[in-house]
Order: sequence, then C-alpha cells, then structure tokens
Amino acid sequence: MGGASGGGPTVTTDLTCGQSRSGWVDADAGFAAIGGATLHYELSGAGPPLVLIHGFSLDHRMWDAQIDALVARCRVLRYDCRGFGRSSLPVEGQPYSHHEDLKALFEHLRIASAIVVGMSLGGGTAIDFALAYPEMTRGLILIDSTLAGFRWSEEFLGPIRACSATARVAGVEAARELWCRHPMFASAQRKPEVMAWLHEIVAGYSGWHWLHADPRQSLAPPAITRLRGLAAPTLAIVGERDITDFHAIARLVEEQVPNARRLVVPGVGHLANMEVPDTCTDAILGFLVECCPP
Repeated sequence: MGGASGGGPTVTTDLTCGQSRSGWVDADAGFAAIGGATLHYELSGAGPPLVLIHGFSLDHRMWDAQIDALVARCRVLRYDCRGFGRSSLPVEGQPYSHHEDLKALFEHLRIASAIVVGMSLGGGTAIDFALAYPEMTRGLILIDSTLAGFRWSEEFLGPIRACSATARVAGVEAARELWCRHPMFASAQRKPEVMAWLHEIVAGYSGWHWLHADPRQSLAPPAITRLRGLAAPTLAIVGERDITDFHAIARLVEEQVPNARRLVVPGVGHLANMEVPDTCTDAILGFLVECCPP
C-alpha cells in the first residue's frame, strides 16, 4: 500500500496520438516521484497513448481483464493514484490534486497527449485534466464517472459516511466490508466472481480517506460549471443498473459537452468494465479509431 518509494525507469521518447517508437521494451513499471508523491505506474504496448485511471478504493488492477486487448492496440499507461495501490498516501494539510498528479506523470514519461479513460473517481480526474490541459487530451472516456460540483444523493453519500464512522470505531477491515455493500455495487453483488475481484482489490486499500481529512483539490470553478468548455471528443459510459447519480452525470456530459455521446451498458452497475470487460474494451477501441484513425 502507500508509502512506496524509488525512481522509475526514465522514458526518453515523446508520445503523441497515432505515433509509436521502436526500440522500447514491451513493458515498463516503476515509480515516479512527482509533486511530493510517489506514483506507481505500468506502461506497455505500442500505438496511440491510452491512459487508464481507476476508481476510489481500487488501483491499477481493476483493468486486468482488459489490459491484454488494449495493449495489443495502444501504448497503455495505468497507474495508482495518490492514496491508492502502491502509490504514496496524501498528507493532511498538504494540498494536492489528482489531475495535476496526472499532468506531472505525463511529463515524467514524456507523453505529449493521450486518450484518457477514467472510471468513477478516475472519470472526475479525467474531466478536470481535460479542462486544465486540453492540449494533452485527445479524447475522454468516462465510465460511471464522478463530476466535481455535482450534488450527490443520500443514496451515494450515506454509505460513505458510514464507512468513515465504521473505520474509526471498528477498524478499516470492517469498513472495507461495508464499502463493498454500497448500493452502487448491487449488480456486482449478484456476480460472485466480480465480487471476489472487488474484495481482492479493496483489501489492498489502506482506508486513509476514511480516517483523515483529505486535502485533495479539484478545479475552481468546479467542472460541473465548465462542461461546455470541454474540447475533447467524449464518450460517457454508464451501467444500466448504476445508481441514479451516475446516470445524471452521464446525461449532463451528453447534453453539455459539445462532442459527447452516452452509452448505457445493459445489465450492469457501477463496475461496468469489471462486470463486462469485453463490452467496455470494444467501446474503448471503437472510440480510439474515431479519435486516432489508422
């Protein structure tokens, strides 16, 4: 879990959409020391750059069922956001932002621009990144995405508050169990193999955000007021059985982002790409062809 350290391999090649360079090893993995944090990342494949950002309590492993198909077509960067997986933890009172961490990671790896894919919290990060750095964003794919400034329902917030209270009273392990029973995971809860995968990843989450005041910052003014300024082509994917908040966000994106469309994935909930990875991979690769034609 957090607190990893060490320098990652130096990547000396600029990447732009539709370009790849010969002479690279098949996969690089390491740590990037940026902005007061240490981020764990994996970089593999060749082709148009594609970045994968995980959701809250998860890490880069949530893309495991898709990575082989994506790497066959793209240069794929997947990483652990600050506070998750093998990356370092935030520090109370020291402000940071996930989108600035991502920008610094782009610079560390000399990625000029990419299609950015974000799931849940990762989707909110992708939106903020695209607004702050449009020249670095060739396209956006948002999977059951959050959105800074959105007014969340009690259905969403209530279980999160309960997890924080449980972590403080009964411990992080009990809070992890409670988290996996969140209503947004209801569809996955009917699929033992998906729940086993979710539990495996969440078991590696430290629970830091349940126990501390997170100094994370989003863009100001918030993204919800700036959607019409998103220049990148955008695909908003949402699971049919996800809770209403995430459907509302996907509709906002479809209605307000100039070049956006919405895809509702039948029969799945918040973990759309973990429940039906092949369906989501097909959507990602189809979008890639539109943004970066051969």
